[in-house]
Amino acid sequence: MSLIPDKNMQPSRFLFCLIAISVFLLIISSLSLLQFADYNSFIPKSLYSLILVNSTSVYLTSNCGESKAPFFPPVTSHEQIMKNQDLTCEASSRLGIGKYCGPGQALLKVYMYDLPPEFHFGLLGWKGISKDETWPSVSNPSQIPSYLDGLNLQHSIEYWLTLDLLSSNTSNTNRPCTAVRVVNSSEADVIFVPFFSSLSYNRHSKVQGKEKFSLNRVLQDKLVEFLKEREEWKRRGGKDHVIIAHYPNSMLNARKKLGSAMFVLADFGRYEAEVANIEKDVIAPYKHMVQRIGACNSPSFRQRDTLVYFQGAIFRKDGGEIRQELYYLLKDEKDVHFTFGSIQANGVRDAGKGMSSSKFCLNIAEDTPSSNRLFDAIASHCVPVIISDEIELPFEDVLDYSEFCVFVHSSDAVKKGYLLNFLRGMKEDQWTKMWESIKALGKHFEYQYPSQSNDAVDMIWQAVSRKVSSIHLKDHRNNRYKRSQLFIEDQSL
Repeated sequence: MSLIPDKNMQPSRFLFCLIAISVFLLIISSLSLLQFADYNSFIPKSLYSLILVNSTSVYLTSNCGESKAPFFPPVTSHEQIMKNQDLTCEASSRLGIGKYCGPGQALLKVYMYDLPPEFHFGLLGWKGISKDETWPSVSNPSQIPSYLDGLNLQHSIEYWLTLDLLSSNTSNTNRPCTAVRVVNSSEADVIFVPFFSSLSYNRHSKVQGKEKFSLNRVLQDKLVEFLKEREEWKRRGGKDHVIIAHYPNSMLNARKKLGSAMFVLADFGRYEAEVANIEKDVIAPYKHMVQRIGACNSPSFRQRDTLVYFQGAIFRKDGGEIRQELYYLLKDEKDVHFTFGSIQANGVRDAGKGMSSSKFCLNIAEDTPSSNRLFDAIASHCVPVIISDEIELPFEDVLDYSEFCVFVHSSDAVKKGYLLNFLRGMKEDQWTKMWESIKALGKHFEYQYPSQSNDAVDMIWQAVSRKVSSIHLKDHRNNRYKRSQLFIEDQSL
């Protein structure tokens, strides 16, 4: 097509053709730029993310300073929706859009009881400026009480969720619009109980002096009495209440009395099925103890000299007996590290170093089905080998753990030669695919303040939201004939 105007062509017609061609060339140029966009592109990443939000492919780019082929992990439709929502929120945040997050925008509206500090931050030694002060100021990070170091930290879930709810009402905290605290309980989807039950057990479960009961027991009794008298509890029998009991022995005295509530747990190992089960409760990850390694610093398959790594308590009771059996099977193998270890001295640092230099890290059942060792392995980008038949895993309704974990039945693991032959037979590309998935999905198991999109705190709130849907389903099914019966009774009056 010639761009030279014909002498018989009207000026307006020529102008229309010229504009049409220009628009077409502009579209082609834009698509080319988008196709090759990366961190070095002059297109703002926020704008790029916004454009890609409806794409069916998700690029996981690297900041390592080297060009890498895009990695496409297998994703379910639910995960794809979550990723698309993340891109939208991230782009909006960078463009200054949607900074306010009110109850109308939140996925989950949460009412939190104003329990006295003795139930929560007071257990960390926090004291307000005045006696009437219930909560620390979360808008000033220097005023937020630090959690305890050591093994207590792995069960600190209650701490992070409470901080997140408190920050949802501050204007200067950049966090996901997933869970928002409301002041009216009748507007809430769930009622949050801010009792630091794991901390209470770990620090105050022993009877002191001439006391008949421990402080942990006293706090549980007070909590039961408080909840049973609340209209919020009576309204639905506690089914919409969220109680954190991550340490296996926490809430030991109160759990049956409050068993209708939604518990956030590490596993169901020490619970009766009618008190806790996967239908109503949420499994949350442990907070990992080892330092998380960055994706760019993660050793690859050939850089990890140890095939199998395990360090921890070997002689355990109940379901943990398998550790002892595996110890005798594997301890003399040249490419296996299987030794006793603890948090004492430099135990955590040594464990992190050992995991990050190993291809596979064993997560073996102990006296409970789960341990923080799984999440230490994920933080170290060491492919977890799960040998725990009764384990429940966090967020498994939206995460496919078979993409980044190896599962072995306990009965097979203790067969001589079975486990090592199986792991040695895994090809480098198979391992690398799992390793890439761990690096991409590791953020789901990170606790932090402020919370970030799809980190552990955010994922827990999403899981709670999904449980709320099942609560509503049960309520609606139970109401099928109740209203009709009430209508008949009204007619008879």
